[in-house]
Amino acid sequence: MGLRQELTVATTPWERGRLGAWPGRPTLLFGQMYEDAGIELAVFPSSGRVFSIASAGSTSMALAARGLRVTAVDINPAQIDYVRERLAGAPARQGTADRLFGLGRRAFPLLGLHRATIRAFLDLDDPAKQVEFWRRHLDTARFRLALRVGLDRAALQLVYLRTFLSVVPSHFDRAMRGRLLRCFAHHPNRTNPYAWRLLLGADPPGHSSIAADPGSIELIHADAADYLERCPAGSFAGFTLSNILDGTGQAYRDRLMAAVRRAAAPGAVVVLRSFAEPSPGESLEWVIRDRSILWGVVRVERL
Repeated sequence: MGLRQELTVATTPWERGRLGAWPGRPTLLFGQMYEDAGIELAVFPSSGRVFSIASAGSTSMALAARGLRVTAVDINPAQIDYVRERLAGAPARQGTADRLFGLGRRAFPLLGLHRATIRAFLDLDDPAKQVEFWRRHLDTARFRLALRVGLDRAALQLVYLRTFLSVVPSHFDRAMRGRLLRCFAHHPNRTNPYAWRLLLGADPPGHSSIAADPGSIELIHADAADYLERCPAGSFAGFTLSNILDGTGQAYRDRLMAAVRRAAAPGAVVVLRSFAEPSPGESLEWVIRDRSILWGVVRVERL
């Protein structure tokens, strides 16, 4: 009975394949990645086998294009099917999260944030000028009010399962404004595809899609912890886990990280992201280097 109870507790809410509490079949949650694969490319070795959360496939494809052999795992079958489609040449589609971001962008004109103004902002490539432009033209009182209402916990509970909100900081609107400003203060907008996608819903001019050999990516429909527990010891030189631990309990966290350590080759690198705010004294080096804006924490650890 004790083992059965532990296995019941040590699971993940991602297995539902849905962000909200409403019932239904697993659905596509992410049509694009909201994480900067440049972090993984900077810390992973140039060859070998790495483990990736499949999600929309962008990080896996970036790693494969670098020459790594990628095992992309996702507990949501809709994400695995979607990545398989993308590898076969299908265009990107919108998932639940992408549609929610799209709804937010459609409200921009009501807040005085017009497309021409946003486009002018995204054409900048000087972080100092970007900060000045952001404060003067975009971070308006109406925008701050809308963010406060839209990111209020009660509003978020209409869309997201409560367990996913357990890591969301209080005053999430202030945290997000801080993350936006941090990104604009460190990275040129003109070449930042994540800023373009978040604010305009489009790639920057001249941006090209990642071309990866489908044969270098192994797609696995499975729970990450369960799959890694069954892998031979020392299987992977790197692990990119996205924000898989957001919304999970301590039992699953312990289970997953034990499985990671077991499946890790000596010196393997682990990259983990979270919407949570960093702990006091925690280094901000990697979250600053990540151009994708949304994260509060980006951890890079060598095992």
